[in-house]
Order: sequence, then C-alpha cells, then structure tokens
Amino acid sequence: MTALCRQMADAMLTVKDEEGKQVFPTGGTRVLAYPAPHYAVADGGAAGRDAGGSGDYAFVYLNVRMGRGRTEATQQRAGQTLLEVAKAFFEPVMAQRHIGITLQIDVGPEVFDAKHSNLHPLFNKM
Repeated sequence: MTALCRQMADAMLTVKDEEGKQVFPTGGTRVLAYPAPHYAVADGGAAGRDAGGSGDYAFVYLNVRMGRGRTEATQQRAGQTLLEVAKAFFEPVMAQRHIGITLQIDVGPEVFDAKHSNLHPLFNKM
C-alpha cells in the first residue's frame, strides 16, 4: 500500500488546471491508507465462487479531498488521472481475484479549514 500511496501522490503532483497551474500543492499533498478491520462485500463471495474464483472479494475506496474553486474539467482530469494509477496498480491482482475500486472526489464546503505547515515554503522557491 505504501507503493500505491507514493504513486497516487506523484500522480496528484502532475495534475494541471486549464491555465497549466499545479492543482494539488506539493506541500499539501498527502496520501494515507488504512485497512478496514470489519467489512462485507456484495454477496459474500457466492458469485465469485460460481465464476470459478475463490470468492475472496476485496475493495479499495479512494477518497480525494480537493479545495473549492477548481473547474469541473479540472476535477474530472484529477479523477481520471488517479483512477488510471489505481487501475494500473491493481491490474495484476485483479487478474487473480475480484476487486472493486471506488474513487471519489469531495469538494468543500468546509465549515473550518485551517492549515499550519512549514512544508509549503520548501516548494514555493521560484
């Protein structure tokens, strides 16, 4: 999962808006992953077993939070970029088992959005 996190962060840093500006600020780009200790997927594996598989389903839920103000085209570009990374990453695993991938982008309205960081100055040097 660390490799996927790195690939997603790297891809986020490549996304540009219509004016060619970086959409996700380098110092504000953060990707994390954690397992869900309790879950249920679909029919519990029956259809997967009927299709000749193990019935061991898996899923990945990718949630991106993006600040307000980006155009719909920029939001779509970001989503497609990240979805392609996830599809490529999981392609070898999907050849062996059934996996669902969900990528969702959420945009404000934030009721409180404060940031405090000494990371951004590292990347604002022009």
